[in-house]
Amino acid sequence: MDKIIKDVGDIQSRLLDHRPVINAEIRYFVREFEEKRAHRESRLLESLNKVVQEANEEVLPSDLEGMKQQLSNVIARLKAANHMAERVQQRELEAQQSSQLQENMERLKDEWADFLKEQQRLKEEVGEEHVKAVGQVSARYSEKKKDLENLLAEV
Repeated sequence: MDKIIKDVGDIQSRLLDHRPVINAEIRYFVREFEEKRAHRESRLLESLNKVVQEANEEVLPSDLEGMKQQLSNVIARLKAANHMAERVQQRELEAQQSSQLQENMERLKDEWADFLKEQQRLKEEVGEEHVKAVGQVSARYSEKKKDLENLLAEV
């Protein structure tokens, strides 16, 4: 009986206990990674480091010079645009101060007030016509309803 129990325990440990196999796989993976891939990774990192250093030494300073030149061009254009805007504002101020402009503004205000009065009058007329039309339609439908009730009563 002891022998059977021992055999069952051995079979169970071989079938269900995967620790030795897993430990062996882990050791194999670590060894592969450290020995073979570590060299490849270090070479890749070294080449990337060289590329970054070259970019910092050569590309970046030339780009900075170009950007400084473009910035100075943009600043000059902005100054010119600002000067033109100031001239336009000055002309507008002079135009507003002229007496003819004031007369035109008063005339336009009077015309606008007349226009608003006319619109209000037209609005009231349309409202009155609407009320009349609603009354007529209501009267017509009430007559139709009475006619329908009389017709139904006769039937």
